[in-house]
Amino acid sequence: MAAFLSDADFELYRKLIYDESGITFSTTNRSILESRLRERLREKQIPEVGDYYSILKKDKEELKLMLDSVTTNLTRFFRNQPHFDAMEHFIIPEVIKLKKAKNDTKIRVWSAGCSTGEEPYTLAMLLKDKLPSPFTAEITASDISLKSLMVGKSGFYPEARVVGIPEPYLHRFFEHKNSGYQAKDEIMKMIRFDYHNLINDSGQRNIDILFCRNVLIYFDEAAQKAVIDRFWDAMSSKSFLFIGHSESLFGMKTQFEFLKTDWACLYQKNS
Repeated sequence: MAAFLSDADFELYRKLIYDESGITFSTTNRSILESRLRERLREKQIPEVGDYYSILKKDKEELKLMLDSVTTNLTRFFRNQPHFDAMEHFIIPEVIKLKKAKNDTKIRVWSAGCSTGEEPYTLAMLLKDKLPSPFTAEITASDISLKSLMVGKSGFYPEARVVGIPEPYLHRFFEHKNSGYQAKDEIMKMIRFDYHNLINDSGQRNIDILFCRNVLIYFDEAAQKAVIDRFWDAMSSKSFLFIGHSESLFGMKTQFEFLKTDWACLYQKNS
């Protein structure tokens, strides 16, 4: 097996990954790509990177698995607490007001790049706790990693992974089981886990709250703009967009308006 990618091979793989997912590998994170590919070649018992590239060009399922293996899935419950404080104190009350005006009781949420599911489960717990009757929430949780989606779909997390869930929520929404915690049906049924590549239109519309945090950093400017434009199409009037605290739409030609609350900064579709 090749010990490393040649410059030519690196360019081939980098272009393939970019074309298929929008994810950019630069020379600075080349080592991550190389180590993940080595692992995949070892699993598949393929000796040469060139042979594997030929397989990827023909086999769409293997291409999905390769994209899964090269993406980073770092997440945790209630990650970046100020976002959830803004949800509780500002976004939920605002969305309820907007929904009442439309005589609509269903709040539609999209957790894009949901990884192993901690973010959508956090949103489900918060919405279940804070939404007054008769309002309900429907959460779509999407990711490019099939492996991560399976974890989210199972709703089971080892004890070390539930750090960050407030004790009342942990006892109310999870059941202690086999050295870990299993999400209860009342929040599991609020979430639909779905494979989705952000370079494509999700087909979703009328989304009221969209979380896509720490995903745009893996895209170049053109891919970021394309993703943000697709989000605009998917979202309802007066809806809210959360991105990662190190991400920004500043300098991007977009119709989203910057919104500063007492708890966190986010963006709004005001039309």
